[in-house]
Amino acid sequence: MSTVSILTVDGPSGVGKGTVARIMSQKKGWHLLDSGAIYRAFALAVDARGIDVSNESALEKIAQTLDLEFKTEEDSELVSVYLDGKDVSKVLRTEKTGEMASKIASIGVVRAALLYRQQAFAKEPGLVADGRDMGTVVFADASFKVFLTASADERANRRLKQLQNQGSEGIISQILADVVARDERDSSRKHSPLKPAKDALTIDTTELSIDEVITKVMTLMEK
Repeated sequence: MSTVSILTVDGPSGVGKGTVARIMSQKKGWHLLDSGAIYRAFALAVDARGIDVSNESALEKIAQTLDLEFKTEEDSELVSVYLDGKDVSKVLRTEKTGEMASKIASIGVVRAALLYRQQAFAKEPGLVADGRDMGTVVFADASFKVFLTASADERANRRLKQLQNQGSEGIISQILADVVARDERDSSRKHSPLKPAKDALTIDTTELSIDEVITKVMTLMEK
């Protein structure tokens, strides 16, 4: 059982997990774990090495030796991710990488191999962990747990705006279809399905601003 104070922020894509986790880590002065970035970086490593996703022993070896580093800048809203010494932050956030990561994340040996890598982020003075199974599996004994939700339509619209802000384009109907398909895959997978921890505070962010969500999380942590 970890003696480090931990806040887990779980939920599907597009609910604001990353933003909430980053702001909370800054407010508390705690470390930040973006577990989604770990799976995305792993997907990139598999793709770069031309490994077939059915080759579980090869996947396991890559997961155990993944050369991954997170760097945060004081005034930046983004976390820079380095894979094999190269900054992969931009390609990490593409739809293609997200799709690959979601498929690979359903493989049991991959989740098991990456579990220890994630738990190693729990250090003093505390950790904010953003993901899909942080409160149920990775940090099941966390002090504070939040599960964020939002309607599929709202999440698709947020993703479209995000793409547009990055100078990319997207078709809303395709983004919505991807959101629904990914939800189905994440919630029905055999290993660590997406679901709220029994002791998590569930917050529907569909109609809420980020500030309103942060206030709810801060209130939880002050109890």
